[in-house]
Amino acid sequence: MKVPAPQPLSSCHPMTSHSLLDCLAALVIATLPCLASAQTLDKVKSSGSITLGVRDASVPLSYMPDGAQPIGFHVDICQRIVGAVQKQLKIPKITVQYQTVTSQNRIPLVQNGTVDLQCGSTTNNAVRQRDVAFALTTYVEEVRMAVRKSSSIRSVKDLAGKTVVTTTGTTSVQHLRRNVRATGLDIKDVQAKDHSESFLLLEQGRADAWVIDAGLLSATIANAKHPADFAVVGEVLNTEPIAIMMRKDDPAFKAIADSTIREMVRSGEMKSLWEKWFQAPIPPKGVRLDMSAPEGLQRLWAEPNDLPMESFATK
Repeated sequence: MKVPAPQPLSSCHPMTSHSLLDCLAALVIATLPCLASAQTLDKVKSSGSITLGVRDASVPLSYMPDGAQPIGFHVDICQRIVGAVQKQLKIPKITVQYQTVTSQNRIPLVQNGTVDLQCGSTTNNAVRQRDVAFALTTYVEEVRMAVRKSSSIRSVKDLAGKTVVTTTGTTSVQHLRRNVRATGLDIKDVQAKDHSESFLLLEQGRADAWVIDAGLLSATIANAKHPADFAVVGEVLNTEPIAIMMRKDDPAFKAIADSTIREMVRSGEMKSLWEKWFQAPIPPKGVRLDMSAPEGLQRLWAEPNDLPMESFATK
């Protein structure tokens, strides 16, 4: 890693104790961006391991049906990226470690180096791009709501006076509140710590609706004890690009991730993975989600990019 050359002491003020400290502080600050730069390939080569951030209930992108081994669409893509890293580094083996993350801690754990690749269900937006980087978009989601079929809720306007649960740390909270402000509805907004708790509140009748990605809603309902009791309804609140997340300022690592995704799209492997996780029976109950690839995602397969949600929404 190239460290910026220190300025000559003659360029500082005359050597009082305070000016010397100021000069040294300036040197440290100038050096920090380089020292803090996340050189993941160096880290992996020296340690022989890589840490993947995974979710326990983001079906079918990243989840843990047996409570131990993470599986899913994005987990498979991350495994392919790890294989490409191993080939690039020319090392015999990379030990893959898993770190379960939540909507609240996933970004800090990437920033502080605990997680190298976050393989969950994270929306790529402009605010998050200030703190982390994203690989090419691999999933496109529509934000909607799940309700009990026995309820009268079929549209956002039907939420007046109702309790709506959202998962803490997700962008669906923002979309719901924006929509509520636009319509002037009186909605009680409660937040759950994770997706499992969000659905539990809906399942127990403590919430009237759960707002989150439609694919996650459909997958969660399909694996519920009584899936016929629930439905995904209402208008699309927002369309979002979902991508694998990594640290900023690490172009070499991002280049490997992006080139791997491009090759998976070109070879047809990405389409095969979609069929595996969104159309074929999946664990733990062997249910089929029967979801076709959204038109927005198919366009991205033709022209991959890592643009944030704000740019994506205007296309």
